[in-house]
Amino acid sequence: QVQLVESGGDLVQAGRSLRLTCTATGTINHVRDMGWGRQAPGKQRELVAIITGGNEITKKYEASVKGRFTIARDNAKNTVSLQMNNLKPEDTAVYFCFGGAIQSGSRWPPQVLFGWWGQGTQVTVSS
Repeated sequence: QVQLVESGGDLVQAGRSLRLTCTATGTINHVRDMGWGRQAPGKQRELVAIITGGNEITKKYEASVKGRFTIARDNAKNTVSLQMNNLKPEDTAVYFCFGGAIQSGSRWPPQVLFGWWGQGTQVTVSS
């Protein structure tokens, strides 16, 4: 089992920045890829950023966050972060950390092969 704990959610004004951090514990060797998803009220959870592991590290983003969000990973600390700049009210959601494996390729959203999700942290962006 893998446990994922997020932190960093907050209430901010539009245009501001936030940094989310997730720490993974447990059977870490089962986690190849890490990422972030979000769920807005009344909507399904969606992936917004993925950073792959293995021999080739790649970063992939959902179109609406590309250029504003940056995902990073520290394998020594088993953490993944999401730097969110120029936040917009439509970014308001509960943000969840993901750890597991996704299908390789350029498809978005990528198919999740298996994985775990954290409990989520609330991000609220006011206009």
